[in-house]
Amino acid sequence: METILLVEDKAELREMLATALRRMEYEVTPAASLAEALTALRRRRFSAVLTDLKLPQGTGMDVLRAALQADAATPVVLMTAYGGVAEAVAAMRDGAYDFIQKPIDLEHLRHLLARAIERQLLLRENLVLKEDYARRFGFPRIVGEHAAMQAAAREMQRVAPTDTTVLLLGESGTGKELFARALHQLSPRAGKPFVALNCAAIPETLMENELFGHERGAFTGADVRRPGKFELAHGGTLFLDEIGELPASAQSKLLRVLEERVVERLGGSGGIQVDVRVVAASNRDLEGAAGRQEFRRDLFYRLAVCPIRIPALRERGDDVLLMAEHFLDRFRRELRKPRLKLAPAALAALRAHAWPGNVRELQNALERAALLNDGELSAADLGLAANVRSAPAGESLPPGDSLPQVSARAVASVERAKIEATLRECKWNKAAAAQRLGVSYKTLLNKIHAYGLG
Repeated sequence: METILLVEDKAELREMLATALRRMEYEVTPAASLAEALTALRRRRFSAVLTDLKLPQGTGMDVLRAALQADAATPVVLMTAYGGVAEAVAAMRDGAYDFIQKPIDLEHLRHLLARAIERQLLLRENLVLKEDYARRFGFPRIVGEHAAMQAAAREMQRVAPTDTTVLLLGESGTGKELFARALHQLSPRAGKPFVALNCAAIPETLMENELFGHERGAFTGADVRRPGKFELAHGGTLFLDEIGELPASAQSKLLRVLEERVVERLGGSGGIQVDVRVVAASNRDLEGAAGRQEFRRDLFYRLAVCPIRIPALRERGDDVLLMAEHFLDRFRRELRKPRLKLAPAALAALRAHAWPGNVRELQNALERAALLNDGELSAADLGLAANVRSAPAGESLPPGDSLPQVSARAVASVERAKIEATLRECKWNKAAAAQRLGVSYKTLLNKIHAYGLG
């Protein structure tokens, strides 16, 4: 279960928000002051932090700095009243994920936290932060020795010092956002903002507002001027994840911005010059989509100046063993279980498994096994059949499987097929698909990642 640190000094509002967050299936740690928030951040890691901008004996900026110091990947969302919008926007330049105005719209908060936590999960996938180096420089390194991964890393290093637009291609869970962050850190823009936007997580009606911002009075509820992601990324890098989900109306405007480097806020009367490097990513075949007229061909060619393909974990040979040992070493320290190790049969099972969920699936399997055991971990501890590759849907199952294993695979196969069919029917609109499937948006995202549907 994802964990939220909620920092709000007003007891009534704190209790209301805590109750709402628990109904959204989050585990909530409430804090009434800056001191309580700092204590909580020292004790554990959180999936996200939701904090008021104004606090007794401090501010939300103090919480932001402490959260990022504890874990640079933690998304921090600021709550602010009308008069604090300018300060909240400034906080985003200092690393805050986003802000939300009071009175809090709970549905908006739900989607905001889902996007923030999805981003945090992506940061912990195939590109893993080397802790000592990351603390000093905030720089991600690539874990892996396979030739395909090293080739992708070399391409990234060659193009990073330039302003060239980069298109990162690969399955969900292959670490595209961390590649984008590495591009940013290796570029002359490293000291400027890195702003990320998941195009699949934004409703079509809000996409242009997210990208380009709006002027006060541009539409009902636009009580203040708000800059878009392009303005927030001025001087730095804008990462557009799942670019293949960008609505057609926004595609044409994005193409114009890439060519002219000028944005116009909704309701605005003039252009605003921006200096932004764009890095886009997709788990879809964008060239094929362009050929089928499902994506603008001219925008595809503008984005794919330098395409870099990031391989899936199953394509990386013994890298799975390197990453397994990396995670296990971390769990030895975090759980204080120095005797944890992998049995020979477990190593064979790790190597044989197809890993449809990529590195997140690997990390979860190891963490679960480490929590429940103190010594040698077997293939069964990892939830894997020894020396047997997981059978894709439609193939015969291994004859030695138990009935629960067969049942689990059958359920997963049917569930994956249903989710994929519904996503296609909804033209990959995840919000619409979640409603049709009768599950929450967060539950659908988790299943999409688990089944590698992206």
